[in-house]
Amino acid sequence: MLIGEYEHSLDVKGRIIMPAKFRDDIGDKFIVTKGLDGCLFAFSKEEWTKFEEKLSILPISNKDARAFTRFFFAGAIDCELDKQGRFLISSNLREFAGFTKDVVIVGMNSRIEIWSKEKWEDCNDNLSADDIAEKMEMLGI
Repeated sequence: MLIGEYEHSLDVKGRIIMPAKFRDDIGDKFIVTKGLDGCLFAFSKEEWTKFEEKLSILPISNKDARAFTRFFFAGAIDCELDKQGRFLISSNLREFAGFTKDVVIVGMNSRIEIWSKEKWEDCNDNLSADDIAEKMEMLGI
């Protein structure tokens, strides 16, 4: 299970260190793609296959389904950890997520979210425990 929050910095080549606690679950080879809310998603090969199967059953005749599928597949890249546990984020994904230097890598159970530190802080500044509790109730949690 992928849980926790870790801060790292991009190196000059656009590489990020994968937190050691995530390496077993995500694997040495994994997929990174555009995520929601301005972050990137990283999936193990196994979890990507599950996600891919869900997208493949969407009707091609539906404009929203095509846009949704295009969003995730067009931005997807294969990543591999090097001997130091680093992986390269392509320039188009770095630009999409607004990465400059500092990033936050967050475990989200079956995937990882990779945020620019600024966006992560903005996202969390707008949350309160009361708001979360109210939304959990609306979702039946």
